[in-house]
Amino acid sequence: MRKKILVTGGSGYKGVKLIKRLVDEGYDVINLDLNYFGNYFINSSHIKNYKLDILQIQKLNLKNVYACIHLACIANDPMVDLNPSLSWETSALGTKLLMDHLIKYNVKKIIYASSGSVYGIKKEKRVTEDLELKPISTYNKVKMVTERTILSYKNDINVVILRPATVCGFAPRMRLDVTVNMLTFQALKNGKMTIFGGAQKRPNVHIDDIINAYLFFLKKNIKDNIFNIGFENLSILKIAQMVSSEIPSDIKIIKKFVDVRSYNLDSSKLLKHGFKPNKGIIDAIRELKKFYAEKKFKDKPNFHSISWLREKLKKH
Repeated sequence: MRKKILVTGGSGYKGVKLIKRLVDEGYDVINLDLNYFGNYFINSSHIKNYKLDILQIQKLNLKNVYACIHLACIANDPMVDLNPSLSWETSALGTKLLMDHLIKYNVKKIIYASSGSVYGIKKEKRVTEDLELKPISTYNKVKMVTERTILSYKNDINVVILRPATVCGFAPRMRLDVTVNMLTFQALKNGKMTIFGGAQKRPNVHIDDIINAYLFFLKKNIKDNIFNIGFENLSILKIAQMVSSEIPSDIKIIKKFVDVRSYNLDSSKLLKHGFKPNKGIIDAIRELKKFYAEKKFKDKPNFHSISWLREKLKKH
């Protein structure tokens, strides 16, 4: 009998690929998503799609659901800053309602997609899971509070919190507001990239590896709660140079308006538990280049998450 999995935010960048993998691996899926960024519901007899806000989670019957993979959120700093209260409602309040609903139906496990940015800017070279959290933006603070909400239920449900690096690589619902994807797209479309500052570090994880991690924790009974997942801590300039080595393009560096966010992640704990990454930044760049040449990766308004959400919010 196929196990049933609830995915929140399953029509987004990671969610669409994740749900396809879950079905391929023999799971049935309930997907809850408002479809802010387009209709990416996958039609399958093994998927039930609900166009609902996380705040409406009580409408779902979760009978026989084994686990929840919780992706629903407003996805990064600039998007959260468009409407901070929306982020607090979606993540903090929405997660509280979600947790109560999961407990009501005796769901066994929750895997939460937090963020490696919850540590803030650290001087330590090895940013491990036991360091103090010092979030510097509303997005970071929302993620930290949501983590703590989930952890408060750990006596009633198996909790796994993943703190990912910035995700990169191809997906049906692309995001062109994250470093590797954005720079690669600029190089492909314009033959040049613009970076602000360049020394800031951005740890990255390939989208296929983060999806593998969700499956890894779904299948394994691991008692530790919190894991970093990010394997390449590179400066934005270094990432641009990697793009340029694959796609001949110029790099324009603007020193003004430098983004102070600079993050490191150490994922030794995850590796010690047996997880092995398969891909890196260079794979993401090459895949995006290939799909662009094959016209499978095109520029669409809803791939530019910040401007798309801004327009959506104006209409509400």
